[in-house]
Amino acid sequence: MIDRLAAVEDEYLTVEAELSDPAILTDGALLRIKTTRYKELTPIVTLIRALRSVHEDADAARELLTFASADERDALRQDLAASEAEVERLEAEIRLLLLPRDPNDGKAVIVEIRGAEGGEEANLFARDLFEMYSGYATQQGWSIDVLSTDVSDLGGFNQITFMVKGDSSWSHLKYEGGTHRVQRVPVTESQGRIHTSSATVLILAEAEEVEIDIDEKDLQIDVYRASGPGGQGVNTTDSAVRITHKPTGIAVAMQDERSQLQNRARAMTVLRARLLQAAQDEADAKASAERKSQVGTGGRGEKIRTYNYKENRLTDHRIGFTIYRLQEVLAGNLTDVVEALAADERTRQLANGDD
Repeated sequence: MIDRLAAVEDEYLTVEAELSDPAILTDGALLRIKTTRYKELTPIVTLIRALRSVHEDADAARELLTFASADERDALRQDLAASEAEVERLEAEIRLLLLPRDPNDGKAVIVEIRGAEGGEEANLFARDLFEMYSGYATQQGWSIDVLSTDVSDLGGFNQITFMVKGDSSWSHLKYEGGTHRVQRVPVTESQGRIHTSSATVLILAEAEEVEIDIDEKDLQIDVYRASGPGGQGVNTTDSAVRITHKPTGIAVAMQDERSQLQNRARAMTVLRARLLQAAQDEADAKASAERKSQVGTGGRGEKIRTYNYKENRLTDHRIGFTIYRLQEVLAGNLTDVVEALAADERTRQLANGDD
């Protein structure tokens, strides 16, 4: 670990010097990369230097113990014990900060929610999930931009796609992908029976153009007249756009904006995110696409989480976490759930020796 910490501090000093290099200061893209890395390394180096100082205090206490009188030894032993405890604490913090960084950290998140099994009740639950994430985003100081919606007959969502922007949005929302199951009495139920329905959530990291190089020749772009409710001009011109990436077969359709250009830009944003996810899946040597691993078929049996209204309970089945404050969670208070999932991830990384 000593060699690793020395390498981290060397890299920090190198990046710090580079941030004064005129060649880097005039290169916007490179400057962003160096600035981001400097911010990542700063808290680690701060702890490394604090650890070095505490080690020096402990060494000094040990040396003094050799020559100390009987009256002085108790106080020195207490100082040494305090220093050794601080060393353990700092080393634990450093190990956490040295865990592999998620390559998508810092990126905006594209979220797609669809009603799955349960008919109209599933669509209404999809709206509840959107409102939950909207409330959570507000609490975190993030912004939300709705990219497309398909409203169901009773006001739920057959599908909704939106972007969440915030420095920590990916690190908090990346755990949400999968099938979410709800158990409650639907508004369409006249006899008070509890039904089980589900909605799927797909989480994608926004991809910058420099990350995904798309050849225009690989795109099939279809335009058509938007359907459903809309403002003046939405349903009277060919403003809706469907873009298909022919090599992969990935297709994205957008129709919410009045302008064909706006719908095309939004469709390209989602397409880049899907292609980036597919590329990351391939790099990780996964056999199936992330969409399948996250949402499967949308069946209730594939659930990652259950929302039980009668018991006011939320259970995340991946880590066995249960909280009896369902209404608070649905209002956007997701912090306890997210922190439990993040803690489980850190524990598994440490156990696997990913330091």
